[in-house]
Amino acid sequence: MFQAVLTLPVIFFGHGSPMNGIEINAFTLKWKELARTIPKPNSILAISAHWETDGVKLTGNKKQKTIHDFGGFPKKLYQQQYNPPGNLKLCERIQQLIPEAKIDNSWGLDHGSWTILQQMYPDQDIPVIQLSLSTRFSEQDHYNLGKKLAPLRKEGVLIIGSGNIIHSFKEMEWTDTAKPRPWATQFNEQVKDMINKKEHDKLINYKKLEYGVRASPTPEHYLPLLYILGLQESADKVTFFNDEVVMASFSMTSFILNS
Repeated sequence: MFQAVLTLPVIFFGHGSPMNGIEINAFTLKWKELARTIPKPNSILAISAHWETDGVKLTGNKKQKTIHDFGGFPKKLYQQQYNPPGNLKLCERIQQLIPEAKIDNSWGLDHGSWTILQQMYPDQDIPVIQLSLSTRFSEQDHYNLGKKLAPLRKEGVLIIGSGNIIHSFKEMEWTDTAKPRPWATQFNEQVKDMINKKEHDKLINYKKLEYGVRASPTPEHYLPLLYILGLQESADKVTFFNDEVVMASFSMTSFILNS
């Protein structure tokens, strides 16, 4: 079943507003472009900031549910459905790599996953499953779990992490014309530099960095980044895209690791 193929890239997405699921803008156009330029996967594993659980869980649904986990947006967004098939065999394969992972049918694809995939693969023909963020884990544990998923890259599975390097509601400005806060620009550049230098230990311990806690007052939007770093291979090159701080204190900065 898991025949070796070309090593697929791994991608970290700054997903931003749920409206990116239905809008055509510079960010979503880049998502569409990515889908055209990378090999089409046989399945997708998504790690989103928006599914935190007690322990590691996998969406085992035969057909994935669309989770509208937000409020205050236009009706059109709540009507949007993205219901690709699930992949129970992939869930079972991941359980071989992560024996503690449990299959869970209570969730589906939240906006950290479906807003991106709706733009990349609108035909909904690629099976997708989502992996939860265990609230039992330290930052190092999340990174280590990413490493365990590495064999999937050679089995036709595209692994994506979806969050935001900077995610501060306290300091946001709800306007498209808001200028980035100086500390946010500084932190964004610092993280990019560390990614380029493969300084993973510093990135794992981001709370010790200047502005680290200010950038991510709660960890869930930062943690998917650690999974992608854990999946990095020595031959992988880093390419950043959508490199922008919006609404003063949210980073859309994203990157792909590809050999």
